[in-house]
Amino acid sequence: MRALILAAVFFVTSAAAASPCGSHGDRSSMVVTTTWLAAHQNDPNLAVLAVGDKSEYGKGHIPGSVYLDYHDLDYHDMSAQGGLTLELPPMPELAETFGKLGVTDASRIVLYTIGNGSTQTARVYLTLDAMGLGARTSILDGGLPIWQGEARSVTTEVRAVKPGRVTPCPQTDVIASLDYVRANLRHAGIDIVDARDPQYYSGASASRNRAGHIAGATSIPYGSLLDERGKLKSAEVLQQQFRAAGVKNGDQIVAYCHIGQQASLLYFVSRYLGYDVRLFDGSWEEWARHPELPAEMVQK
Repeated sequence: MRALILAAVFFVTSAAAASPCGSHGDRSSMVVTTTWLAAHQNDPNLAVLAVGDKSEYGKGHIPGSVYLDYHDLDYHDMSAQGGLTLELPPMPELAETFGKLGVTDASRIVLYTIGNGSTQTARVYLTLDAMGLGARTSILDGGLPIWQGEARSVTTEVRAVKPGRVTPCPQTDVIASLDYVRANLRHAGIDIVDARDPQYYSGASASRNRAGHIAGATSIPYGSLLDERGKLKSAEVLQQQFRAAGVKNGDQIVAYCHIGQQASLLYFVSRYLGYDVRLFDGSWEEWARHPELPAEMVQK
């Protein structure tokens, strides 16, 4: 996986503070700079959560940040029929997880990537969006490497956490089911978009014992969305990429990948650009299990 870095930061403005549970973020709230975070570090309701390798967190992290174990959100039951590698956990479990990290209903949340793993951070963002907290969640552009590259302070001190209470308001327009995808193949105005690396989309490499992509899907690889420093590309450049993939203004996007992690970054960028977007959580893992469901390969 390409070393890509993002951090998510809860956007603190009067508009964000007033955002009701259930709102989605937009371009004005979803990305913030290191300058912004440095200026708001002492805001009383700011909850900064670090995503990545815990050993790297121990070597140095943004002051005041609390470590979030990504595997606490890595819900799966492979013993169950139809079990998947990665699924959105039940809302009560999510409320408990974030509450233990000090998040409350009044929190402005910060998620930032410690090292590599922008897709994990984006997956956490999607999780918060599904909980109804999207309008108050943002991405810190560049993550910890940019923060450190600007000679901003880090610490090894781990602060005490006061548990909080989080009340989700679950959103129905974040996750798409297999039935939803199947019903909308080649549907005008609905774009199924594959976020995997190009060799999987083309069929040159197989995934989950099946080659190709969902029939009618287009390709926007997750690795193409950030620049070489791990920062989000400009909105203009991103829009050009989406148009080149056949995505038109006003279309709905259904993003998928191998298991639903890489496509979380495509989900985030799609929201950032103003698209109505869903994540097919089962992704290719679930689609490939059904030989009756159509797949295509790129003709050479």
